[in-house]
Amino acid sequence: MFSSRTTARIAGALYFVTHVTSVGAVILYGASAYDSQSPLAGRSSVLIGALLEIVLAVGVVGTGIALLPLLRRYSSGVAAGYLALRTLEASVILTGVVVLLPVVAQPSLSTSPGLGSDAILSLRLIHDWTFLVGPGLIVPFHTVLLAWLLWRKGLVPRFIPVLGFIGGPLVGVMNLALMFGVSRPIAATAVPAFAWEVSLAAYLIIRGIRQPSDTSPSTPSPSETATSGRV
Repeated sequence: MFSSRTTARIAGALYFVTHVTSVGAVILYGASAYDSQSPLAGRSSVLIGALLEIVLAVGVVGTGIALLPLLRRYSSGVAAGYLALRTLEASVILTGVVVLLPVVAQPSLSTSPGLGSDAILSLRLIHDWTFLVGPGLIVPFHTVLLAWLLWRKGLVPRFIPVLGFIGGPLVGVMNLALMFGVSRPIAATAVPAFAWEVSLAAYLIIRGIRQPSDTSPSTPSPSETATSGRV
């Protein structure tokens, strides 16, 4: 349907969509699972944040779909694995959205029937911790998987997969530390992963990835030459 060049640009644009929507949702929610005293924002703000997270989930899956035809020329297993992991990540994100929506199901947060302050706090915690499991613990796997293929085949400049090799595991370690309560969030640990996706997105939009070498005319082997000579 689309050329390889156009498909690469779509993938790059979707990466940027995921970053904008994820940051926007956090700002609009106005609360964090790591600060139980931080109040949740108003109904309209939370609903818009939830909508952004739905767009985020679609963008996450979209990157896997867009890269599928580009990557399977080199490794169908990696291409399918990347799409599957991105889909799993998006599923966890959407789970968090569904959990949070009952908090603002009624026009007034304070009058939502059946939801006391403890219930609201619990739902907030579940929502925020889905981000630890989804983007926090699934992202490292598909980041390293994609970075390995890009490095092995030389599809992008070497520094881009290097950022993935560093950023993916670093995000995973940080979120495991959060899960086990041995550390507080350290924003700097997300910088390499952020740089990895932004650099990859920019490169896909500007240059794309190289075409497989097997699309060029192949040189006949000696045996084929000998056979053709006897015909």
